[in-house]
Amino acid sequence: MANLQLVKASQYLSENGVCDGMKELICKSLKAREFAYCPYSTFRVGAAVVAHDGTVFTGCNVENACYNLGVCAERNAISKAVSEGYRSFKAIAIASDLDEQFISPCGGCRQFMREFGDNWDVYLTKPDGSCEEMTVGELLPLSFGPEDLTKKKVHTIQNEF
Repeated sequence: MANLQLVKASQYLSENGVCDGMKELICKSLKAREFAYCPYSTFRVGAAVVAHDGTVFTGCNVENACYNLGVCAERNAISKAVSEGYRSFKAIAIASDLDEQFISPCGGCRQFMREFGDNWDVYLTKPDGSCEEMTVGELLPLSFGPEDLTKKKVHTIQNEF
């Protein structure tokens, strides 16, 4: 069934003019979804992030009995990339089992993506491969990022350590 879904998604993407690189990224996010460990929510999510050199990292959500210790697919994929030395990304595709709407990242994942810039692409998908494209900045407008830490402040507190 999962392979049939991937074939249908790939066919949909080809018929709708999605470029090969992004088609592959979306298909990898759909495949990553299959590895989700989600016994509590039963809500599978997969993600695939591509660096500027074309290297792709995948991730899935991993839940925990202590609910707040779970890890989202988007943060999992980006953390894998960062652990391999990558800090700049071209795009991320996110997949779930939602059939009637595009998957959308949680607020924490939006902020996590924003850490690595606000001008890279995010593909929100459905199981059939259809997608909606936007940037991180569009997902998280008026965001706070690393550059904000260097801006002039009214009061500076000395670090005593």
